[in-house]
Amino acid sequence: MVQVTNFAVRQRKDGTSFTTLELTGGLELVQSQTTGNFYATVRKCSIPSTFDESLAQMMVGQQIEGDIVRVQVEPYEYVNKRTGEVMVLAHSYAYRPKGSVELIGQTQVQELQLT
Repeated sequence: MVQVTNFAVRQRKDGTSFTTLELTGGLELVQSQTTGNFYATVRKCSIPSTFDESLAQMMVGQQIEGDIVRVQVEPYEYVNKRTGEVMVLAHSYAYRPKGSVELIGQTQVQELQLT
């Protein structure tokens, strides 16, 4: 199960706009490859919608069956906002509806959930 936690209005290359929903998965514990310590995190991704801003706002808090999965992608640079460290990542996250193999809305890592 995932939850709609936010929405955003984005611009297409042609200048028109559309609304995306931010989906957040459940809590998971991950072990740091650097320190070996465990930390709590959640997976997030954005999916496109046909909603206007007011309807998207009403969807925040709704739960949807499915999960957010890690997807291998072409490597891209990510800058840790806290440390300034530049990392090369080769994964993103996408929503997978329950019972489906289809993936929706691949999203590159935007921020690390480390504390």
